[in-house]
Amino acid sequence: MFLEPQETMPQTSVVFSSILGPSCSGQGQPGMGERGGGAGGSGDLIFQDGRLISGSLEALMEHLVPTVDYYPDRTYIFTFLLSSRVFIPPHDLLARVGQLCVEQRQQLEAGSEKAKLKSFSAKIVQLLKEWTEAFPFDFQDEKAMAELKAITHRVTQCDEENGTVKKAIAQMTQSLLLSLAARSQLQELREKLRSPAMDKGPVLKAKPPAAQKDILGVCCDPLVLAQQLTHIELERVSSIHPEDLMQIVSHTDSRDKHRCRGDMTKTYSLEAYDNWFNCLSMLVATEVCRVVKKKHRTRMLEFFIDVARECFNIGNFNSMMAIISGMNLSPVARLKKTWSKVKTAKFDVLEHHMDPSSNFCNYRTALQGATQRSQTANSSREKIVIPVFNLFVKDIYFLHKIHTNHLPNGHINFKKFWEISRQIHEFMTWTQVECPFEKDKKIQSYLLTAPIYSEEALFIASFESEGPENHMEKDSWKTLRTAYSNSDS
Repeated sequence: MFLEPQETMPQTSVVFSSILGPSCSGQGQPGMGERGGGAGGSGDLIFQDGRLISGSLEALMEHLVPTVDYYPDRTYIFTFLLSSRVFIPPHDLLARVGQLCVEQRQQLEAGSEKAKLKSFSAKIVQLLKEWTEAFPFDFQDEKAMAELKAITHRVTQCDEENGTVKKAIAQMTQSLLLSLAARSQLQELREKLRSPAMDKGPVLKAKPPAAQKDILGVCCDPLVLAQQLTHIELERVSSIHPEDLMQIVSHTDSRDKHRCRGDMTKTYSLEAYDNWFNCLSMLVATEVCRVVKKKHRTRMLEFFIDVARECFNIGNFNSMMAIISGMNLSPVARLKKTWSKVKTAKFDVLEHHMDPSSNFCNYRTALQGATQRSQTANSSREKIVIPVFNLFVKDIYFLHKIHTNHLPNGHINFKKFWEISRQIHEFMTWTQVECPFEKDKKIQSYLLTAPIYSEEALFIASFESEGPENHMEKDSWKTLRTAYSNSDS
């Protein structure tokens, strides 16, 4: 059995260009209505079975701010802080939180209730602490940092006796500055990193030197290579933050007439991780197509099939899908004579898991099993869950597209954002798993820096290994030879 070649080279970046592109092409949503009645905005919050499902933006903001007798649920804090950026920039939200704090302070001061005032101040600091820990990047903005300083200055005014609130604020500020400094250093490092060079491929009819290193010369153990791929995956995915993922849904609300609030610099980590998938797919195809002898190509294919299977067993679905995609690229899939020698039973099982029918039902079942294993795990190895990132992004995007941001009454459809937040929170839990496998710098260096053939070079290498079989392939081969002959002259 051999694989039918695909018509085009699959590139997941197409999805990102449509989802994360700079244009503000969001679906038009009904505008937000005026605030309803009810003290404290309670009339503008709708609950169903004890769960908040909608509300005006103003009421949702008020629900975020503690009182003497109330502190918001931590799940609500995360969900609202995450989703609110679709409607209001973080520094404006922080300014509104500051206003609400001032109003409550004035009421407590008027009643000369110092004990309650201290209790309220401590709760405000706790809210700010949770905000700065969950979304430190919000405070890279000078306006947000100024608002934070203004709020903390106000709440310390009642803390002259023992200074507990001041100490808590000092600790929070120090942790925030350390987080921002670490992220700034990471951004500088990212700028220095470059994608692997796209090799022009072999000169026509010339064969690579016998001593030329390939992946099997660096690592011939499928399990070890799968572990090193998992290392790379976890390192790269750990640079993705919740607010980065919200860029997927940060489109323009046409009624509000505001600009897109999606800071495109925050999508860098998403695009870089997506690019890693494409590079891995192309590396797999390159390693197969560059091999001269059919026997060795067969061995290379079987090796990558075993690597993909080990990735599946680990829970590294993203690398697994990238490897399968690489083997399904047309220059590889058309090598019928090579595939005829491959024991494809294992590959058939892998393709079954990644069958796209019924919205990737088989993959989602496997992902659910890995998730359940992770939740009851006793070791880091069992906690690893690395989903197919492209499918995760699509799930968030389509969840956003099929549910409106606003309901007919003008309320924010908070039920939608509960679900988006739940999926993002689950993803972030997976990204925080520490890789249990020992890092092999030599293998990782090869995976990240080995030359990758362009699409044209892959076809040339493929045709050199197994000549064109039909008129279409013969025409392609002739065109490629002419193009490369002209480029070399």
